[in-house]
Amino acid sequence: MERSEIKGKILELLVRNGRMSSSEVGDRLELSVNEVDALIKELERDNVILGYSAIVSENGLGDKVRAIIEVEVQPERDTGFDTIAEKLGKFPEVRSMYLVSGRYDLRLEVLGNSLQEVASFVSGKLACQEGVKSTATYFMLKKYKESGIQFSQGEKNERLKIVP
Repeated sequence: MERSEIKGKILELLVRNGRMSSSEVGDRLELSVNEVDALIKELERDNVILGYSAIVSENGLGDKVRAIIEVEVQPERDTGFDTIAEKLGKFPEVRSMYLVSGRYDLRLEVLGNSLQEVASFVSGKLACQEGVKSTATYFMLKKYKESGIQFSQGEKNERLKIVP
């Protein structure tokens, strides 16, 4: 296997399980621990691996409110969407942000302590930014799947019986 192919395989394994040990990665790819460690350090140094995180169920978030906010923006000459995206990404409420096709340009995932806090973020910080033309906010009610992990496996929601 070529070096770039090996790096790709390491990334696939770490995306599925960021806590996988270098020893386990090495066993699966028939590499030594030292080779795996060196390749992972190289991926981190080259900003391919930017960080590690846990996938948390809704119960782990407590009473936090999650929302998807679609944002229509006016792209800037020479930098397009990058300048406004960089500015919006600095808000601590913004957990993820994507440039998307369709009616809106940016799709933000936002986390807040209440519906009112998210609404205040949209009206007081987001919508008033120069270059933001419009927003649409969708509050997330239930998470079924994230990063390839299915949350509702084995969970049965039975309908309540109605007795006259």
